[in-house]
Amino acid sequence: IHEIGPEIAASVESFFREERDLAVIASMKDLGVQVQDIAVQAAGTAKPFSGKIFVLTGTLDSMSRDEAKQKIESLGGRVTSSVSKNTDYVIAGTDPGSKLEKAHSFRVTVLDEAGFESLLSDNGFSEN
Repeated sequence: IHEIGPEIAASVESFFREERDLAVIASMKDLGVQVQDIAVQAAGTAKPFSGKIFVLTGTLDSMSRDEAKQKIESLGGRVTSSVSKNTDYVIAGTDPGSKLEKAHSFRVTVLDEAGFESLLSDNGFSEN
């Protein structure tokens, strides 16, 4: 895994070999903690949105903000709550508010929901 060295890898492996650690994980599952599998990307391959910063504003019709955030993160992007000169994209739904004005003042690329969905599909996002 990119950015994981041999010491950390050995530590993680050791954790999952310990019976008491596995018991803690089982207890957490019993208490309702849900574990979500994430796809492991081959070392040395960059995801399409790696290093890109996104801000969500307004209401999206086809998905919740959490769903949009998960989609962005699955492609390697990061979602922040405020627009800055470092922001790459602002995704503007209906009633976007002051973040849209700030995006324009910083000359940040603004996408509506259809543009965002196109960006996702153009970069290989798949629901499966």
